[in-house]
Amino acid sequence: MEGKIEESPVEITKVKDLTPRSDKVNVLVKVTGVGEPKEIPNRFGGEAKKVAEAKVGDETGTIILSLWQDQIGSVNEGDVLSIENGYVSLVRGHMHLNVGKYGKMTKSDKDIPNVNMEVDVSAAEQQQREGFRPRYGGGFRGGDRGQSRRRY
Repeated sequence: MEGKIEESPVEITKVKDLTPRSDKVNVLVKVTGVGEPKEIPNRFGGEAKKVAEAKVGDETGTIILSLWQDQIGSVNEGDVLSIENGYVSLVRGHMHLNVGKYGKMTKSDKDIPNVNMEVDVSAAEQQQREGFRPRYGGGFRGGDRGQSRRRY
Protein backbone atom coordinates (compact mmCIF):
# COMPACT_ATOMS: atom_id res chain seq x y z
CA MET A 1 0.00 0.00 0.00
CA GLU A 2 1.52 3.29 -1.07
CA GLY A 3 0.86 6.66 0.44
CA LYS A 4 2.15 9.22 2.86
CA ILE A 5 3.20 8.20 6.31
CA GLU A 6 1.03 10.12 8.73
CA GLU A 7 3.10 11.88 11.36
CA SER A 8 1.46 11.69 14.73
CA PRO A 9 1.03 15.07 16.36
CA VAL A 10 3.76 15.86 18.87
CA GLU A 11 2.43 15.84 22.42
CA ILE A 12 3.17 19.16 24.10
CA THR A 13 3.80 19.13 27.86
CA LYS A 14 2.64 22.16 29.83
CA VAL A 15 5.16 23.83 32.14
CA LYS A 16 3.08 23.13 35.28
CA ASP A 17 3.23 19.40 34.45
CA LEU A 18 7.04 19.23 34.38
CA THR A 19 8.64 17.28 37.24
CA PRO A 20 12.25 16.55 38.29
CA ARG A 21 11.88 13.25 36.39
CA SER A 22 10.61 14.79 33.14
CA ASP A 23 12.57 13.42 30.22
CA LYS A 24 12.05 13.46 26.46
CA VAL A 25 9.48 16.25 26.76
CA ASN A 26 8.22 18.63 24.09
CA VAL A 27 7.29 22.11 25.27
CA LEU A 28 6.23 25.36 23.64
CA VAL A 29 7.37 28.32 25.75
CA LYS A 30 7.80 32.08 25.54
CA VAL A 31 11.02 33.73 26.77
CA THR A 32 10.24 36.31 29.47
CA GLY A 33 13.85 37.15 30.35
CA VAL A 34 17.47 36.16 29.69
CA GLY A 35 20.30 36.37 32.23
CA GLU A 36 23.98 37.07 31.74
CA PRO A 37 26.27 34.14 30.84
CA LYS A 38 28.41 32.61 33.59
CA GLU A 39 31.45 30.36 33.34
CA ILE A 40 31.21 26.94 34.93
CA PRO A 41 34.64 25.41 35.70
CA ASN A 42 35.26 21.93 34.36
CA ARG A 43 35.77 19.46 37.24
CA PHE A 44 38.26 17.52 35.16
CA GLY A 45 40.49 20.49 34.37
CA GLY A 46 39.31 21.05 30.81
CA GLU A 47 37.95 24.25 29.34
CA ALA A 48 35.21 25.99 31.34
CA LYS A 49 31.71 26.01 29.83
CA LYS A 50 29.37 28.95 29.62
CA VAL A 51 25.76 28.82 30.76
CA ALA A 52 23.00 31.43 30.85
CA GLU A 53 19.57 31.14 32.39
CA ALA A 54 16.43 32.20 30.58
CA LYS A 55 13.02 32.41 32.22
CA VAL A 56 10.47 30.76 29.93
CA GLY A 57 6.82 29.86 30.33
CA ASP A 58 3.38 29.23 28.98
CA GLU A 59 -0.14 29.90 30.22
CA THR A 60 0.37 27.40 33.08
CA GLY A 61 3.63 28.66 34.61
CA THR A 62 7.34 29.45 34.21
CA ILE A 63 10.62 27.52 34.52
CA ILE A 64 14.32 28.33 34.11
CA LEU A 65 15.80 27.18 30.79
CA SER A 66 19.56 26.50 30.88
CA LEU A 67 21.27 27.78 27.73
CA TRP A 68 24.71 26.24 27.13
CA GLN A 69 27.59 27.44 24.93
CA ASP A 70 26.22 28.05 21.38
CA GLN A 71 22.63 28.41 22.62
CA ILE A 72 23.63 31.59 24.49
CA GLY A 73 22.67 34.65 22.48
CA SER A 74 20.34 32.68 20.21
CA VAL A 75 17.17 33.57 22.15
CA ASN A 76 15.71 36.91 23.16
CA GLU A 77 12.92 38.10 25.40
CA GLY A 78 9.60 37.64 23.58
CA ASP A 79 10.74 34.68 21.44
CA VAL A 80 8.47 31.63 21.39
CA LEU A 81 10.52 28.42 21.44
CA SER A 82 9.63 24.88 20.50
CA ILE A 83 11.77 22.47 22.50
CA GLU A 84 11.76 18.84 21.41
CA ASN A 85 13.20 15.98 23.45
CA GLY A 86 14.08 18.25 26.38
CA TYR A 87 14.63 17.14 29.97
CA VAL A 88 14.46 18.56 33.47
CA SER A 89 17.48 18.55 35.79
CA LEU A 90 17.87 19.70 39.37
CA VAL A 91 20.34 22.52 39.89
CA ARG A 92 20.94 23.09 43.60
CA GLY A 93 17.52 21.50 44.22
CA HIS A 94 15.60 23.62 41.69
CA MET A 95 14.15 22.42 38.38
CA HIS A 96 15.79 23.63 35.15
CA LEU A 97 14.66 22.79 31.63
CA ASN A 98 17.45 21.67 29.27
CA VAL A 99 17.68 20.98 25.57
CA GLY A 100 20.73 18.69 25.71
CA LYS A 101 22.62 17.13 22.84
CA TYR A 102 19.70 14.89 21.84
CA GLY A 103 17.15 17.71 21.95
CA LYS A 104 16.22 20.44 19.53
CA MET A 105 15.28 24.08 20.14
CA THR A 106 13.74 26.17 17.36
CA LYS A 107 11.94 29.49 17.21
CA SER A 108 8.22 29.10 16.59
CA ASP A 109 5.82 31.43 14.83
CA LYS A 110 3.06 30.37 17.24
CA ASP A 111 2.13 32.87 19.92
CA ILE A 112 1.70 32.53 23.66
CA PRO A 113 -0.17 35.73 24.50
CA ASN A 114 -0.29 35.24 28.28
CA VAL A 115 2.49 33.67 30.33
CA ASN A 116 1.43 32.73 33.87
CA MET A 117 4.11 34.45 35.97
CA GLU A 118 2.35 33.46 39.22
CA VAL A 119 3.38 29.80 39.01
CA ASP A 120 7.19 29.35 38.99
CA VAL A 121 8.01 25.63 38.99
CA SER A 122 11.73 26.41 39.45
CA ALA A 123 11.07 28.28 42.72
CA ALA A 124 10.19 25.27 44.87
CA GLU A 125 13.11 23.25 46.20
CA GLN A 126 12.82 19.62 45.16
CA GLN A 127 13.97 16.59 47.11
CA GLN A 128 16.53 14.49 45.28
CA ARG A 129 15.31 10.96 44.83
CA GLU A 130 16.98 7.95 46.45
CA GLY A 131 20.01 6.76 44.50
CA PHE A 132 19.92 9.87 42.30
CA ARG A 133 23.24 10.96 40.80
CA PRO A 134 23.31 14.67 40.06
CA ARG A 135 24.03 15.61 36.44
CA TYR A 136 26.52 18.29 37.46
CA GLY A 137 28.99 17.59 40.23
CA GLY A 138 28.57 15.46 43.29
CA GLY A 139 28.19 11.73 42.96
CA PHE A 140 28.75 8.85 45.32
CA ARG A 141 31.73 8.91 47.63
CA GLY A 142 33.41 6.55 50.02
CA GLY A 143 32.08 3.22 51.18
CA ASP A 144 32.99 -0.09 49.66
CA ARG A 145 31.13 0.33 46.37
CA GLY A 146 32.38 -2.10 43.81
CA GLN A 147 34.67 -3.96 46.20
CA SER A 148 34.42 -7.66 46.71
CA ARG A 149 32.35 -8.80 49.66
CA ARG A 150 33.56 -12.38 49.76
CA ARG A 151 34.27 -13.90 53.13
CA TYR A 152 37.09 -16.40 53.52
